[in-house]
Amino acid sequence: MPVLIIAQNTKPFTIPEVQAWKGGKGVFVAENGLDDSRITFHKRMSQRRSPEEYSISISRKGVGVSSPSDAGLRLARTTLAQLLEQSDTLPCGTIDDWPRYPLRGFMLDCGRKFIPMYVLRDIVDMMAYYKMNTLHLHLNDNAFPQYFNNDWTSTPAAFRLECDTYPGLAATDGYYTKKEFVELQEYADAKGVEIIPEIDVPAHSLAFTHYRPDLGSNEFGMDHLNLRNPDVYPFLDALFAEYLGGDNPVFRGRRVNIGTDEYSNRDSTIVEEFRRFTDHYIRLVESYGKQAVLWGSLTHAAGVTPVKAEGVLMNCWYNGYADPQTMKEAGYQLVSIPDGYVYIVPAAGYYYDYLNCASQYDNWTPAQIGNQRFDEGDPAIEGGMFAVWNDHAGNGISCADILHRVYPAMQTLAAKTWTADHVTFPYAVFDSLSHTVGKDVRSQVLGIGWPYTVTLEIDAVEEEPSTWLYDDNGTCFWLADPIKGLVGFSRDGYLYTFNYRLTPGRHTLSIQGTNEMTRLIVDGRVLDTLLRRWRYYTPDGKTKMAEVPTFLFPIGGKEGAHRSKILRITHDNSLGD
Repeated sequence: MPVLIIAQNTKPFTIPEVQAWKGGKGVFVAENGLDDSRITFHKRMSQRRSPEEYSISISRKGVGVSSPSDAGLRLARTTLAQLLEQSDTLPCGTIDDWPRYPLRGFMLDCGRKFIPMYVLRDIVDMMAYYKMNTLHLHLNDNAFPQYFNNDWTSTPAAFRLECDTYPGLAATDGYYTKKEFVELQEYADAKGVEIIPEIDVPAHSLAFTHYRPDLGSNEFGMDHLNLRNPDVYPFLDALFAEYLGGDNPVFRGRRVNIGTDEYSNRDSTIVEEFRRFTDHYIRLVESYGKQAVLWGSLTHAAGVTPVKAEGVLMNCWYNGYADPQTMKEAGYQLVSIPDGYVYIVPAAGYYYDYLNCASQYDNWTPAQIGNQRFDEGDPAIEGGMFAVWNDHAGNGISCADILHRVYPAMQTLAAKTWTADHVTFPYAVFDSLSHTVGKDVRSQVLGIGWPYTVTLEIDAVEEEPSTWLYDDNGTCFWLADPIKGLVGFSRDGYLYTFNYRLTPGRHTLSIQGTNEMTRLIVDGRVLDTLLRRWRYYTPDGKTKMAEVPTFLFPIGGKEGAHRSKILRITHDNSLGD
């Protein structure tokens, strides 16, 4: 009689992958997903490596999970959720898992582009699913003046928080109320994601000098606060106090970023003023019981004025501004966020439009900061982040465009900040299997996705301007736009129209979209294609900005009042023939 040989189970796929796997034989059949009563969670394991460590033991009869902390149990639950998303069976074996870096994060520029609160919550959900635990929100910044006639007064700038201390400081194109910002932090905390809010001073501060022009620097530019002006300190002290003071402060987490990035170092006197300023706001934040975080700039601003280092977390983004080895020796804890590796600036033509995920997966870990390589697990390196900077205000980039760039980067950086140089799946395998993990969160974040074709069978009549068909959080498809009455769409404050007016009769309208263009096809004929285009700001063409007219059709959005009859609507993730 033949002998049935059951092979030992190979390592299952998760993002990030688990650190240690010992394969058993056979499978556990989950009868009710994670709610199966045979899956048990216990806070029993003694801590060996990290409070986030956990172990999972899977047998044919049941699954046992243990961790020294609630955070570890939550992460173990995420691992099981990812496995059960791929199959209703779990391979028998033992998982021992822990992060190689405690800080695993993402930095988002909300200052130059307002990111609605529902998008931030979607990002928190995505981060939690991939075991990323730190969301750094850059809450104020400004555009570049060369795109606005080199006029600081007309250059857009924004501070994104409700402010009672300085009424009118909050940006008119979008800000977060203190209540909803607190609620975001509580929502994130429940999912194991820490929010680090940043008020960026004394550079990148045009929002403050628009409000108080007397605080701006004519010497270095109005995006610089004038550090020679003693009124700067009481203004900012009161601003920070609004969010850090009281029994229930607005900034709820343990860390606050004070900025200190890219200030002029033209002469030694301003360097010493900058160092004094930096030290003051480190200590101010600490006086409220928070850990101070700042952008590394103290090589660029080398001087003699002491700046506190002990207990301070520094984002090391460019080694010319802050030499990582020197900063380590000074006593700073480092976050690896090197611009040449992990900066995304959508459609800008510099840094990355989309992160080079293959290269990051194969070559980068938080131990690589610019051209310096530290020992893996160096205790001076707290962890790593990637970043999205929305430098080009007015370039048409939408939240959907940003999320389309963030999603694959999030998966990749989750792998490399958790597992570091111990990844075992080749990138081609990781890339292929990454689509099997996080399908629900991907759909939540990316909607119908690009590329797509949406086809409307419509019995049309002439519509009045401002007649819309579908709207989802301000992403709107117009049967007759508000200005010219043309078919078009709007999102993120931008309105785009096709060269077509709805005419009476039965028609087939197809809208095709990619991350580069949007097209309208009527009765089988391409009528208009909106492509990425250049906007020029100087006669010589050297100052230019790419504009991106993309659109994610709001399937499932609210339907507006219209007289035309929609006979049928279909969509698929293709561009057709």
